[in-house]
Amino acid sequence: MRKIEEIYWLRAYGCMAVFLFHLLDHVNQRLNNVATDLMRIPLVLGTPIFLFIAVFVFAVRYDKAVPEGFLAQRVKYVMVPYFVYGFIYSTAEWVRLQASDEPVSFVDNAIEYYIYAGWHGYFLIIAMQFYVAYWLFTRWQLWRLNPVPWLWGACIISMGYWGLAYWFDVDLPGYLLWIAPLGWIYVFFLALVLVRYYPLAPESVLMTRPAWMQQMARPLWLALLVALIIAATFAGWLAFSSKEVWVIPFFVLFTLCAMRYLASRPAPLWVRHVNAYSFGIYLAHPMFFVLTDLAVEPLSLPIGVYALLLMVVGVVGSVGLNKLANTTTSGAMLFGKQLKVSQ
Repeated sequence: MRKIEEIYWLRAYGCMAVFLFHLLDHVNQRLNNVATDLMRIPLVLGTPIFLFIAVFVFAVRYDKAVPEGFLAQRVKYVMVPYFVYGFIYSTAEWVRLQASDEPVSFVDNAIEYYIYAGWHGYFLIIAMQFYVAYWLFTRWQLWRLNPVPWLWGACIISMGYWGLAYWFDVDLPGYLLWIAPLGWIYVFFLALVLVRYYPLAPESVLMTRPAWMQQMARPLWLALLVALIIAATFAGWLAFSSKEVWVIPFFVLFTLCAMRYLASRPAPLWVRHVNAYSFGIYLAHPMFFVLTDLAVEPLSLPIGVYALLLMVVGVVGSVGLNKLANTTTSGAMLFGKQLKVSQ
């Protein structure tokens, strides 16, 4: 079986997208205009990319049956960091609120973070749901069904879910609205479709994919959609997050195009390094952003210098913490396991 180079590229892109999206959240406190909105367009794909990779990799690796202890391993290396980092972020927020005009109890604040997934680790809850879904997919032998119709149905369901939630202004505690699987099932089925038509032997990709997939993977359709998104941005019609109706067709076209044109394109060393530390960067970077803000608050730094400082401290701090944590097995389990990436 050949190396799936596309996944290296996509994981690196997803990691940088999440990192830069949160960096822009800090920058927007000082500068918020159409230019920063346009910067967000390619960054909204970060969360769905990580979810796509989670399903795609396991579907390629395990195909029709997962090994014994599959879910236990996922709990160990996904949910343990969720609780560790959830404690760090919730405690830091509790301390901050104690010094404000709206203090909250430690328990209530912890419930907001742990039970309602009210922090960026909500992604881990969605991923865990996908792992359970894939376990059921193999256990019930659903691989016998054609996933293509399910993909189109899932796109409609996910678009309807986000559209109706925002139309009726649904307001649930924490990020409960975000972690509901209905908003993300299109990613699950997109991964299954692409795995079904993925050439695991090194022959031509185009020879194995149906006509509709080849057509939708053309850059023209992605470019036209991006042009519409840019026009809507200038008109002020869009909100920017991964939980928007317009993100679903954007992600589907982007992924089909990327998986076609990145096939067999060797990922350079820097991409592989980003892959290795991607989980640690995802979990830790907001913590280093906050520490940077505390350090520079008394200063009046130019916006460019401030953004650069956030970037450097965020990357160096996250990678350094992940390196240190992975010197022991328990540290890797608690703070995020470093991925083994072949060079």
